Amino acid sequence: MEPMVELRQVTKRFGSFTAVVDVDLQIRAGEFITLLGPSGCGKMTLLRMISGFETPTSGAVLLEGKDVSHEPPYRRDVNQVFQSYALFPHMSVRENIEFGLKMKKVGKAEMAERVRAAIAMVSLAGFEDRKPHQLSGGQRQRVALARAIVCRPKVLLLDEPLSALDAKLRHAMQVELKELQKKLGITFVFVTHDQEEALTMSDRIAVIHKGRVEQLGDASAIYHRPKSTFVANFIGQANILEAEVVTRQGASATLRIGPGLDLEVPAAELPEGASRVLVSIRPEKVFLRKQADETQKNRFEAKVVSELFKGAIDQLRIELGSGVTLTAVVANESSGQEAVHEGDRVFAHLHPDDIVIVHED
Repeated sequence: MEPMVELRQVTKRFGSFTAVVDVDLQIRAGEFITLLGPSGCGKMTLLRMISGFETPTSGAVLLEGKDVSHEPPYRRDVNQVFQSYALFPHMSVRENIEFGLKMKKVGKAEMAERVRAAIAMVSLAGFEDRKPHQLSGGQRQRVALARAIVCRPKVLLLDEPLSALDAKLRHAMQVELKELQKKLGITFVFVTHDQEEALTMSDRIAVIHKGRVEQLGDASAIYHRPKSTFVANFIGQANILEAEVVTRQGASATLRIGPGLDLEVPAAELPEGASRVLVSIRPEKVFLRKQADETQKNRFEAKVVSELFKGAIDQLRIELGSGVTLTAVVANESSGQEAVHEGDRVFAHLHPDDIVIVHED
């Protein structure tokens, strides 16, 4: 199937600064894809090249197989929801939503029906005659969404549309936005620097770093199998350890992270010929017990050196010896969970499949 949006070796320079470097990206029809990365990584420049507000220095932007690299925004079947919502303050909710349809010269009867349907879809019935200043932040965001979807674009571009909302409303709107996308079947390209937002909403995530796509995949793959130290540290928390390759035999290999501290890992994880590697272990994959389980591989005696209460979880810092420390998270005093606190002696278990080899940025 032809991608809805395709970037082919796209590079964008602003004078001597290169914002986007040789990006290849295919976006499927009807998917919710997120461009995720820190400020200045190039994600907004990518969005602006898809929308037509920027032109690639080299490479091509295609919509449904057609090269639109030099087409202006109004000649592309895309629409954008801006971070500021960009509503007309002197217009009512209804007038704001009608605006794009009037520009397209849609007939009055069809316009009325499409506006009514869009208002119902974003749950704003009864607010049609209010002005933007009479609405809450969440309601203004819904107006901006309705104004975008009423024109029935093939692609909807969303520029951090939830960043101005408070935490509770932002979480509620994440769910609503994802449900709306499923209902509409429109391709959503979402830009954010919020990792939780990306993991919650996306079919796929493109992690952007220094103008390049560092990793592309679904939320589970990005989180559990990061390819680089940047992705491991940017998406959640990670323990990053240097390790020496000691042996490689059959399906397993042994890595040494410190004197007397050997890890068994799948050999397939190791780059061919590597003598030293970096490994990533998520804190929730560091399992702690008061008693040793002799059947477990990668079991180490440790001491809990610090404890941080974080509501549903406790974040612990444990010392394995020889200066090697790990961060672990455990459910806070849940039923069936052994209580572990600062100063306790414990056994830390790291399952081989949870140890991921990553490259350094």
